[in-house]
Amino acid sequence: MLYRKINKVVLSVCVLALLQACNSRPEKKEQNTPKPKPNIVFILADDMGIGDLGCYGQEYIKTPNIDRMAREGIRFTQFYAGSTVCAPSRASLMTGQHTGITHVRGNGEYPLPETDTIIPQLLQKEGYNTAMFGKWGLGLEGTAGEPQKKGWNHFTGHLHHVDAHYQQPDSLWRLRNGKLEKFDTPEGSYGNEIFTRKALDFIENQSQEQPFFLYLSFTVPHAELVVPQKYLKPYLDTNGQSKFTPETAWPDGKHYGPQPYPKAAYAAMVSSVDNYVGRVLRQLKKKGMAENTLVIFSSDNGTHVEGGRTMKDVAFFKSSSRYRGVKRDVYEGGIHEPFIAHWPGKIKPGTVSDHIGAFWDVLPTLAELGGVKKLPENTSGISFVPELLGKGQQAQHDYLYWEFYERGGKQAVRKQHWKAVRLNVKKDPDARIELYDLSSDPQEEHNVADDHPEIIREMENIMKEAHTPNPLFSF
Repeated sequence: MLYRKINKVVLSVCVLALLQACNSRPEKKEQNTPKPKPNIVFILADDMGIGDLGCYGQEYIKTPNIDRMAREGIRFTQFYAGSTVCAPSRASLMTGQHTGITHVRGNGEYPLPETDTIIPQLLQKEGYNTAMFGKWGLGLEGTAGEPQKKGWNHFTGHLHHVDAHYQQPDSLWRLRNGKLEKFDTPEGSYGNEIFTRKALDFIENQSQEQPFFLYLSFTVPHAELVVPQKYLKPYLDTNGQSKFTPETAWPDGKHYGPQPYPKAAYAAMVSSVDNYVGRVLRQLKKKGMAENTLVIFSSDNGTHVEGGRTMKDVAFFKSSSRYRGVKRDVYEGGIHEPFIAHWPGKIKPGTVSDHIGAFWDVLPTLAELGGVKKLPENTSGISFVPELLGKGQQAQHDYLYWEFYERGGKQAVRKQHWKAVRLNVKKDPDARIELYDLSSDPQEEHNVADDHPEIIREMENIMKEAHTPNPLFSF
């Protein structure tokens, strides 16, 4: 009898211990297992208009890979670049500041200052492996804006923005052992082919354990309309001539290289970007990383009329879509950009968003996804993670602001459905403000300033409030 009682006691104690172990272990494991940080790939085209992509209405140029990104992800219809030309737009993207605050507010070799903390620096501190391939333009060798000083672990590309004008560079810069060095490229090679191969190799060499941030900054379809034959061929007829006749040839001996078929070449360059995007997406899938990688595609400013391209060509392709203006304009065609995000399993496929955002929102968004706890001071942006993932209430901007220093100086404000534009600010800081109601007039054809003096006063106050003095750029 005593033996049976002892056995029952022992058995009860063992069962109780086992139950406690079973109940406690999963809970402890769940608490101590952090969620993996997502990989991030940001792909930026150079001078691509919002109307150049099939998913935004393009009829002539083929962009199947980017269109698939939109079908499988989210396509924004009200997203804006940081500026209407390259350097300030990319500075806005990297710093999270609009051009009333940024140090770099115009084209030229103006380096980012040491005091600016940009996206790769924030993510690098959170354990990200950071890489940039392509056009930098925010700091030459020996300046505070050198890539390695701004958080990049890997870099191959152009430091000087004018070097990026040419599609077949004879040399590029790269980081080796943490230092910049210049190297010769193979004869006849195309810069963007090199950047894409570097990006694919970078992804191939990444592990599942460490997150990465890849910035692929192309130089197409920028003004030198020179493109590999494999991309041009679909836009030529059986006689090797452009399908888009009539064409006006761009001659040799000018700043940009010659091109007999500017329209066909531009279409080919857009398609080349699409091909590069497709290769990156396939590489991520091949590595089993697609479901933990956010891929964003956009362009730095509106389409251009340089290197043989004319406003008639812009109109033919409807590169600015229905919008007024091109690169260097603060009308919609110069700053209203394609913006597409792709993240299988996280972003609902086929989402179309009319959220109003801009490049300076990218820093706080990527920072939130990367686990950054504190944003840099003077950040203008608002994270759009809720809109991206369809979770929670999305915060909205009170207004968006741009200023630009070429062609007389320009300012623009977007506040809800109102758009204000002020031109020739250098000559007259109090120049009259144009006002457009984008809800009924997205083409900015009808200036309604005289009908809304109270809105004009509000826009004028915003222009004063948003502008901060800058030693390099002044009205």
